[in-house]
Amino acid sequence: MSMPRSPQAVLERATTIAVVGASRDPIKAGGSVPEGLQRRGFRIIPINPFADMLFGERVYRSLLDVPEKIDIVDVFRPAADAPEIARQAASIGARALWLQLDIKSDEARHIAEDAGMDYVEDECTAVIASLYRIRKSAA
Repeated sequence: MSMPRSPQAVLERATTIAVVGASRDPIKAGGSVPEGLQRRGFRIIPINPFADMLFGERVYRSLLDVPEKIDIVDVFRPAADAPEIARQAASIGARALWLQLDIKSDEARHIAEDAGMDYVEDECTAVIASLYRIRKSAA
């Protein structure tokens, strides 16, 4: 079994990030973090059952509705929701599952690892991107 990739490595190899729990509220992490990642050149795909457009992007109701390849599924939902999100991420062939700060789930970890996904928990994508100055060139 290969060594798990560091959060930095997971983010460095990604370009497309699906944000589950993307928020219309810029004060919430689910609003400010994706916006910051987008400014760094990541392609953000918001997942939210109650919005149509966020961050200038079309919003999808569920991961299962996204027609594009996803590198990271970035989770801004309570830990109780993480296993189901992990199952969806596995079923669409996402490369990594990332649970944001203060979110941990052993069950989600097992689902992700069994599916061969990279797994990060209790870390903020924006903090890692900033810390390691990770930027994507604009397409």
